[in-house]
Amino acid sequence: MADILSGATPREWPRLMWELYEPVHDIVYFAPQARQAADEAGMRGFWMGYFGMRAAPLGPVGPAVVTSCFYVFHPDRVARAVPDAWRYASPCDLLAARERAVDGAMRQLFGDQVVTGPQIAEAADLAWQAAMAADTAGRVLGAANQAIERPAQPHIRLWQALTTLREHRGDGHIAVLVGHGIGPLAALVLKAAAGESDGTALREGRKWDPGAWQATEAELRARGRLDAHGRLTAAGAAEHVRIEDETDAAAARPWQALGKDATERLGELLRPLAEQVAGSGLIPADNPVGLTGTRLGGTPGAAPDRLP
Repeated sequence: MADILSGATPREWPRLMWELYEPVHDIVYFAPQARQAADEAGMRGFWMGYFGMRAAPLGPVGPAVVTSCFYVFHPDRVARAVPDAWRYASPCDLLAARERAVDGAMRQLFGDQVVTGPQIAEAADLAWQAAMAADTAGRVLGAANQAIERPAQPHIRLWQALTTLREHRGDGHIAVLVGHGIGPLAALVLKAAAGESDGTALREGRKWDPGAWQATEAELRARGRLDAHGRLTAAGAAEHVRIEDETDAAAARPWQALGKDATERLGELLRPLAEQVAGSGLIPADNPVGLTGTRLGGTPGAAPDRLP
């Protein structure tokens, strides 16, 4: 773990820990067990399963709420899945389905011996402590996940805690984007321009049409954020750095509460899990999250479904 957390300052902890817990959280999008569990719960297709299981902690909310919380999806993408999802399965049913999916995926990826071992239990308790310390005022997805009852099985508890931390960070990131005047589509265009994800995959996955994407590129060029080739200008790159720094700062509370030694220990326990996911090929190289696997030494490959 020395090459990731050793010598890192508290200011760097949120970014470094995100790189370790995000791959473990993301199995709920990419693992085949997730699609199977969603189908068994009555969902009609990948997207309904995605929106239903991710939004389930919010209760049976309508498409406007989900669009707002998830931020970067075209409203039409959401409206094709919500509220119809609640006709086929209740949020409680879908919470149970995602736990089944995570259980099956973690057992397949890590093995029963690891899943039931003492290190997973230790990681679960540390992650749960961090997640319960997250400040969720104004952070709807983080708060909804934080309110979920503590799972009895350690590996499910670990995944739920990491999911709370992930959604807490995402809520903070959205707040930063809003503060910078960057709307949903502009956020995607800038993410692609920064080289974090493939622009076509971002646009198609979130159901934005090419004309809207091009219009947003033109707007960002007029604001001096993109050059004529669709790359970040110096001003755009500087703003990108500020956004990332502010996102990290907004995600610091859990790690400040956990403290240096416990944060480093959790990182040590998460690293082999993150490396296993990164090296499994489960997460595609062009994933919209921006995970590359390079820091962990993995090489994400193709997967049947892309994270929306």
